Amino acid sequence: MRVAINLLTEHPDRPSGAHWCWTRVIPEMAKRLEFGEELHLLVSPRSRPLHEGYGPNVFYIAYPWSNERRILRTLSEHAYTPVRLPMAGIDVFVTLIAPLLKIPRSQVIHMKTMHAFTEPDSLTPLARAYRRSNYARSARAADAIVVNSESLCSEIEQYLDVDARKFRLIYEAVDHDLFKPGDAGAARAAVSRYGVTKPFVLFVSSLWQYKNCEGLLRAWRLVRDRLGDRQLAIVGGGRDEKYVAWLHSLAAELGIAADVVWVGAIPLEETVRFYQSADALVYPSLNETFGLPILEAMACGCPVVTSDTSAMPETAGGAAVLCDPKDPASIARAIIEAVGPGRDRMRDLGIRRAGQFTWGATAASTLDVYREVAERRHYQQSKNSASARDGRVL
Repeated sequence: MRVAINLLTEHPDRPSGAHWCWTRVIPEMAKRLEFGEELHLLVSPRSRPLHEGYGPNVFYIAYPWSNERRILRTLSEHAYTPVRLPMAGIDVFVTLIAPLLKIPRSQVIHMKTMHAFTEPDSLTPLARAYRRSNYARSARAADAIVVNSESLCSEIEQYLDVDARKFRLIYEAVDHDLFKPGDAGAARAAVSRYGVTKPFVLFVSSLWQYKNCEGLLRAWRLVRDRLGDRQLAIVGGGRDEKYVAWLHSLAAELGIAADVVWVGAIPLEETVRFYQSADALVYPSLNETFGLPILEAMACGCPVVTSDTSAMPETAGGAAVLCDPKDPASIARAIIEAVGPGRDRMRDLGIRRAGQFTWGATAASTLDVYREVAERRHYQQSKNSASARDGRVL
């Protein structure tokens, strides 16, 4: 079995959460490959250095561009893939959007979000139109569709006409070697260099509008006097500079600017320190298909407040305080509960919940899907060959 995985959709300088997942899943799959099984990664010269060292049965298929040249990358995917994959003897092609030209190979579609429909403002008009026009076609072409939550399944069925038998639910996971409880004192010292010098409540996310930092700021105005001398740490950058500037002005307008520390984007190793020393993570997103920061915080022993909508309750599994993300008063009440007397209980529940999600389990389940699809392909090929022989005999 030869499986080709499309990694071209990531920008080498600005990798997303999907990149983070693949860099954890691929080495775990590589450990589990059996005799005759190979992984072939579609990479560009710019992206290949991000995917080195996965193991002896992991190979590379070179394309000229990844997402640093989005239009050229897209054109090359559609034009080159139907030619290149047969040359490499690929059995299963793993991607987000199927090539326009039919390829004589099985296809597994990994769908991470339906933001083209649910959060259209998070995408450029061109990207939004491209995804909307190609998702349904790709779902029809797929032999299996891997999703990371029941919530995402529901969203896909809402917007696309999909055979539900194609869905394979595989949850994402936590890197427990990185995200784990630590010395809170040392962690507080580490975050102090970012200006977080008091007990604090934490927000971790890219600053897209649907992540709802606005709702948190409005909730903070309502709750700040009941929290004592605490800060609100905002960890994460934003590509929409106008929106980020508006959030800063909103904090000033609400009279909470002195409490808010805009940390910006930082390495994951530094984010761990924030999780380890925060009084609570508040993740009031309006829409998530999984919500990985929920589990990251839990794994570090940080109590979590999150939304009662889309995939977040499913990910939290009863180990977080839920709130209505559209109601700042609800977010405020949840923060009070999370940092209150029940904090230690929430901490223990979170650690246990996060422990249920490992990249090894995710990789094993993912590899099983690829094997299932490859075996189905080989069976069909054998059946066709037998039919052809029988026809000649007759």
